[in-house]
Amino acid sequence: MSFYKSLIRPIVFRLPAETAHEIGLRALRFALASEAVQTLAANQYDAGAFGDLERLGLIFKNPVGVAAGFDKNAVAVNQLASLGFGFVEVGTVTYEPQKGNPKPRLFRLPDDAALINRLGFNNDGARVITERLRKLTRQCIVGVNIGKNKDVPNEEATENYLKSLDVVHPVADYIAVNISSPNTPNLRALQKGETLEELLGSLEVRNRELGRKPLLVKIAPDLSEAEIETIVDVCLQTSIAGIIATNTTVSREGLKTKDAQGIGGLSGRPLGKRSTEVISAIYRHSKGKLPIIGVGGIFTADDAFSKIAAGASLVQAYTGFVYGGPTFARDINVGLSAILKERGFSTLDQLVGSASVVGY
Repeated sequence: MSFYKSLIRPIVFRLPAETAHEIGLRALRFALASEAVQTLAANQYDAGAFGDLERLGLIFKNPVGVAAGFDKNAVAVNQLASLGFGFVEVGTVTYEPQKGNPKPRLFRLPDDAALINRLGFNNDGARVITERLRKLTRQCIVGVNIGKNKDVPNEEATENYLKSLDVVHPVADYIAVNISSPNTPNLRALQKGETLEELLGSLEVRNRELGRKPLLVKIAPDLSEAEIETIVDVCLQTSIAGIIATNTTVSREGLKTKDAQGIGGLSGRPLGKRSTEVISAIYRHSKGKLPIIGVGGIFTADDAFSKIAAGASLVQAYTGFVYGGPTFARDINVGLSAILKERGFSTLDQLVGSASVVGY
């Protein structure tokens, strides 16, 4: 067992989850504050196994990223990159800053290797976060995840998203449209048919006007096969660059934890199987034409392998990183490289979607 898991994590897990997260982010920011220290850390945690990966028209140093929600306010981007992550998705960012839902709003379920959050898009707002990123000499690909302000009705959602897009576009390598958090009332209704088409179509038109960057949509795991296929069709019709699958789930099925802390989104190991099923459905229905970022229940290299074999081009983690500690990205990358060789894949591209063709 690693030093983190045997000594540090038991101490950290005695603190309330959100307090521990804030302390951890602060410690990461200050411990790896200088470029020199970041370089030393990057050399230690570098996986160095994949070379440059071209995805979404961008070059990634490896396929493992930090999911939105971990660094909401873009305060530790380069520090996370120095731990071996190939990309960091900041946010969710809203046009106006908002405090989010009342505390406590983040809970651990150690018996299930899971988290439940009902944070509610707490963030500093698009303008502040954009200025923070503008001043950063970044060490990895940076995505910006945008969402709707809580007090904006769905009828005005498109305009709210467009305002955020206008602000963050200059500093984002890619933009993710979050319409799937369960913690903003009625947000998931934006995933439906004509509503989704109007939203994504308007965003993509504006994206092209600003100078096209990859625009992705992040979807929920709690969708039927038909709903997933409708979303895929809309993405193809509106020329959306890709799909992030998936956000957290409202399901509590199969949990060992008796008191699952009520409402909120569940992430971690219980989400793994379902998110992989959604990835497979997207890959099949799009015939591999839509790049997918797979997220949900990634704790090991085998988990990452399964997501990529199902159709993901890249993967992200949040909860697995919380439970796994600072060596998480390196462990996944090194392990994934080893599995590729064992299974006879000479490149990561050969693995993408292979389970839908030959099984594994």
